[in-house]
Amino acid sequence: MWAFPSAAAAQLSIITSYPPSFYEPFRKAFEAHHPDIRLTIVQRNTGSASRFIIDKSDVAADIFWASATDAFELLKRKGALRAIKPRQTGAPVKVLGYPLNDPDSFYLGFALSGYGLVYNPAYLAQYSLPVPQSWQDLLKPVYASHIGITSPSRSGTTHLIVEALLQAYGWERGWALLSEIGGNLSTVTARSFGVASGVAQRRFGIGVTIDFLANAPDVSGGQNVFVLTPDPIYVPASIAILSRAKNIEAAERFVDFLFSPEGQGILLHPAIGRIPVRAELNAALLPEENTGGLLTARDFNARLSAERYGIVNLIFDDYIVRRRATLARLWARLRLLEGESSDDAARRGTLATVRKLLVTPPLSADIAQKLPDALKGEWPRGISRTTEQQALARDIRGFVEQNLAQAESLLVSVSTPSGRR
Repeated sequence: MWAFPSAAAAQLSIITSYPPSFYEPFRKAFEAHHPDIRLTIVQRNTGSASRFIIDKSDVAADIFWASATDAFELLKRKGALRAIKPRQTGAPVKVLGYPLNDPDSFYLGFALSGYGLVYNPAYLAQYSLPVPQSWQDLLKPVYASHIGITSPSRSGTTHLIVEALLQAYGWERGWALLSEIGGNLSTVTARSFGVASGVAQRRFGIGVTIDFLANAPDVSGGQNVFVLTPDPIYVPASIAILSRAKNIEAAERFVDFLFSPEGQGILLHPAIGRIPVRAELNAALLPEENTGGLLTARDFNARLSAERYGIVNLIFDDYIVRRRATLARLWARLRLLEGESSDDAARRGTLATVRKLLVTPPLSADIAQKLPDALKGEWPRGISRTTEQQALARDIRGFVEQNLAQAESLLVSVSTPSGRR
């Protein structure tokens, strides 16, 4: 969407993933204070926006404004960002282990959001389900076919959830957690806002999402309840000035406004629903630092997240999204058999083998780390894959298919009368 500047005013071009309902209040307030500047706003989803900035070097643009840290890290690695001076807001360097600003000073966090779980009370009552409280709760058999999520390859916010879990639990344990959650999924939505919408419409009862999407009035209708987990994750939304910016002075003035008390106050509007970084505005909205967030023991590594962005998304899509129905069937059968009392050591060993097959990711942490950047970095949509990418995708797909087939065969062997011995 474009806002056309007047001929007499300087033009400031902003590329953003935010919808008009988010950026229009900022545009109007900024232009009221700076009548000599008019904003031109290009609205694209995060992946498309970052590719646009990298590929369209002949198009003038001044600012990138979005939520997903990975996109800023990608642009920084490509040399697309200009160094930017942090503004004084009284904010801490980190919030529960997540850095607020880029340590190299190429992008700044201007707002915070909490990741957690959204649920529909009427739906939970209908199916006699307890209220979920933690990431581990999502593994419980009672929630089978009641959970919704979107794919990290389609949502920068979901990618950060997945990456945070992988960094907090470690590669192997993180994928094990995601596989077992995958076994409880009802659906994988096409877009991130589809999670909150699906919960509100009672198509499923529980969703993995972020606070501002969970409670957005246009999707929830007041039906949703959002809960932070006991080990919460707070991540910043950021802004950066592009290295090819033509109007640097105007860009700096917009950043100044965004961090001003007035600009930060706009974040509190119900239609926007973000947490300001200014200390005087967020005191009652953030947990104490001793809360024990998911990333407190191991600070979030945005550089690592950006480096393996593509391979994480590829594994999630092949391992979780495309195998959702199979995972649901196998996990349901395994949990049922594990719950049966048995003195048969061989049978217990077989079930342990099945569990290992279901939770083992198609690439080890060591192999994933050693992949060349062209294979583990971003795999843009709409661009033909290289021969090497196609080969890696086949290997991952083959590994997953083989493991799931073997798991199914073993479950059949212990489910038959002869298998029970």
